[in-house]
Amino acid sequence: MPNDIKAFLDNCVERYNRADFITDDPISIPHRFRKLQDIEIIGFWTAMLAWGQRKTIIQSANKLVQLMDGAPHDFILHHTALDRKKFLGFKHRTFQATDTLYFLEFFQQHYRNHESLENAFAQHLTLNDTTVENALLGFHKYFFSLSDAPERTRKHIATPARKSTCKRLNMFLRWMVRKDSEGVDFGLWNRIKPSQLLMPLDVHVDRIARKHALLQRKQTDWQAVLELTDTLRQFDPEDPVKYDFALFGLGVLEKANTGIL
Repeated sequence: MPNDIKAFLDNCVERYNRADFITDDPISIPHRFRKLQDIEIIGFWTAMLAWGQRKTIIQSANKLVQLMDGAPHDFILHHTALDRKKFLGFKHRTFQATDTLYFLEFFQQHYRNHESLENAFAQHLTLNDTTVENALLGFHKYFFSLSDAPERTRKHIATPARKSTCKRLNMFLRWMVRKDSEGVDFGLWNRIKPSQLLMPLDVHVDRIARKHALLQRKQTDWQAVLELTDTLRQFDPEDPVKYDFALFGLGVLEKANTGIL
C-alpha cells in the first residue's frame, strides 16, 4: 500500500481518536460508568441499538440506563419479573418489547454465573484464531441458547454465519478490547487481542474505504470486513481497527461539510 495513504489515515486517526470524540458518540453512554460490568452491559446494549442517527441512539441508551435505575449490573442481578414490566414501553426502531425482555433475561442468566461478558466471546477462540470470527459465531449460539429465545430477536444479534458485516458486534469488541493512551476505547478485556479485531463496516466506512481503494469486493458483507481489515493490517498489524476512527470520521463526522450522507 502506498505510504501516502498510510500517512493520511494515521493523521486521521490522530484527529478523531480523541477524548472530544466521545461526547456525541454512543460510546459516551458506557463512559458514564466505572464498574466493569456496568460498562459491559450498557455498552453492549448501546452498540446493539447503534443504527440510525447517533442522537437517537444516545437517547434510547439513556432511557435504558434510567429503566435500570442508573446501575445496570445491580439491576440485572437482582431484578424480578415484576421489575421487567416497566420495560414494556421501550422501543428503538425495530427493537421492541420482546427483544428487550430477552436481553434482560440473557444478561441475568449470564451475570448470575459469570463475572464478565468477556467469557461469552473469548471462550470460543482457539490459539490459532487470527480474528474474532469464531468468537462471534460462538457468541451468537450462546446468546440464543436459552429455551425461550424469540426468533424475532435474532435479527438484532448478527453472525458471520449469515454473511453479515456484524458491524455493531465488531464495534462493541473494539470498545472493550482496544488499548491506547487516548481513552476513547476502554481496553478492559485481555483474552482477545487488538490484532484479532475486525472493522465495524457500515455504509459510511464502506464508502470511504472504496474511495481510497482499501476495499475491492463489490458486496458489503462478511468477506468485505475480512478484506478491509486485512488491508488495514498492512498499516498496523497489531491494531488494524484503530483505522475505524479515520474511516468513520471521514465518512460521518465530515458529512456536514461534504453534503454526502
